[in-house]
Amino acid sequence: MSEAPPKIRIRGLSKAFGAKIVLDSLDLDVPAGRGFVVIGGSGSGKSVLIKCILGLIEPDAGTIEIDGRNVLAMHRSERETVNTRIGMLFQQGALFDSLPVWENVAFGLLARKMMRRAEAKPRAIEILAQVGLGSDVADLYPSELSGGMQKRVALARAIAARPDLIFFDEPTTGLDPIMGAIIDALIVEQVERLGATAFSITHDMASAQRIGNEIAMIHKGKIIWQGPAERIYDSGNPYVDQFVRGKSEGPITMEVRG
Repeated sequence: MSEAPPKIRIRGLSKAFGAKIVLDSLDLDVPAGRGFVVIGGSGSGKSVLIKCILGLIEPDAGTIEIDGRNVLAMHRSERETVNTRIGMLFQQGALFDSLPVWENVAFGLLARKMMRRAEAKPRAIEILAQVGLGSDVADLYPSELSGGMQKRVALARAIAARPDLIFFDEPTTGLDPIMGAIIDALIVEQVERLGATAFSITHDMASAQRIGNEIAMIHKGKIIWQGPAERIYDSGNPYVDQFVRGKSEGPITMEVRG
């Protein structure tokens, strides 16, 4: 039996800002229908990688295929069609302060005219229930919610259009360990319910193991290790070992000092 094609296939992806090389001919395969996590330190290229895949940053070279199609070669209308199947949970939630919760959740549905306004609020309330929030939250504004509730609303917005590919940018940022575990459990539950592929970036190792079936580490713009989440503490890679165990001494520290 032939192996299933990856949901995302990246080859030779490069991006520099002036003299600073952020992505250096990076190769990566993201399997379909699983939780995939990219870990790495600050400045390692995680955020630039995810922004290149989403089309927010244009790389200098390389290819990015989603479902076998190179999105970098697509016309704008084609890319927009692909984007309708993508959800995104931003690091700080990125909720619109001026809109009530239900409009935040339904924002993409309304903006893309996938649903009439009269239908959107009941749909938003249904989605809020899926992330453990009651209908009484729908008419509140983001500023009236706790950090954990805001993160749930952001997750509800990410899954509103029933995407088959969802990106998570540091999903536990700003949350205490208990709320972080709750949000991670919700992420896993909703991704499995949708049968979606989840692509996350994080430096929170507890979160990475909860939401990831597979983990890859990026260092100096390249993927230096990729494997099952359960092997992350037994990778055999000194860079990975230092990072996941939070050691002050090791090859990463030596390079920083150099």
